[in-house]
Amino acid sequence: MSRIGKKPVPIPDNVKVNVAGRTVTVESGKNKLSFTHRPEVAVRYDAASKSALVTRADDERLSRALHGLTRAMIANMVEGVTKGYTKELEIVGVGWTAKIQGTKIALSIGYADTREVEIPAGVKVEVDAKTNRVKVTGADKQAVGQFAAEVRRQRPPEPYNGKGIKYLGEHIVRKAGKAFAGGAAG
Repeated sequence: MSRIGKKPVPIPDNVKVNVAGRTVTVESGKNKLSFTHRPEVAVRYDAASKSALVTRADDERLSRALHGLTRAMIANMVEGVTKGYTKELEIVGVGWTAKIQGTKIALSIGYADTREVEIPAGVKVEVDAKTNRVKVTGADKQAVGQFAAEVRRQRPPEPYNGKGIKYLGEHIVRKAGKAFAGGAAG
């Protein structure tokens, strides 16, 4: 039995959960997320204990895998609509900048052209020009992480000079560059 899957997902008072068929909808205030689970598992909302329960029909390998996954997805949705998720990126490089232009973020990161990445719906992006940091926030954990990864992919940090776009607090293993030989070649 899945240790994570059999735990009920506690639902705070300010969150509304609706289970209609295979679609689970979680909303709080202006945030609303929905998820369609696989038919191998079943989700029910227990209003008395204010919790969502995930069960599976059989002990097949796929069912066992989806049991914990579905419970984790619902728990992430509840946390997303109440607290939200944040990822911070840091741009390291002389003269490298980021700025928001409409629904895109424009990155000047050492290439001849400016790289633009489309900001998805439900994701909010803030750019701090002084510290060269990009803050990505939103209720959907997957959308926040995916957008942060797409921005980082435009110029991943390189190990020699440490330049690039990295997550805040990410440690880049640095390498020594070419060293001069001790003796004459001959």
